[in-house]
Amino acid sequence: MTTHPDCSPSGTEAHANQELIRLFETDTLPDGVFHHRDHVQVAFAYLCEYPIFEALPRFAAALKRFAAARGKTGLYNETITCAHFFLIQERTARSGSETWEDFARDNPDLLVWKHGALKRYYREETLNSELAKHVFVLPDRSLKEQPR
Repeated sequence: MTTHPDCSPSGTEAHANQELIRLFETDTLPDGVFHHRDHVQVAFAYLCEYPIFEALPRFAAALKRFAAARGKTGLYNETITCAHFFLIQERTARSGSETWEDFARDNPDLLVWKHGALKRYYREETLNSELAKHVFVLPDRSLKEQPR
């Protein structure tokens, strides 16, 4: 693994990222502890360890396997996954967050599942559409309609 330049964690942090990715990809995370915040943390770890176009397909494939192992294949949403990935990458680059703790502290809106950051960019019906589940859909909210 090579560290991505937008995220340069210390040796300890890099090891923690690599271990989190390993646990996720081998589906050996502790049961019942993988909620939205955990999804974001794993995505952050991938983005610290890989360039985005390597990280995203690896994460998506592992997430699909994770869901399938729990009989929840219908929950995967390509738009939500990609949009979060791109937001995490952008915010990491803008802030220079090198640790998960810094990133989480600086981006609380990304850690909220319902009514979180994507609500600024997408209408709910778009995110819930069959199209959004299967392909990345570009944001469909104009600046005028963004909720405050």
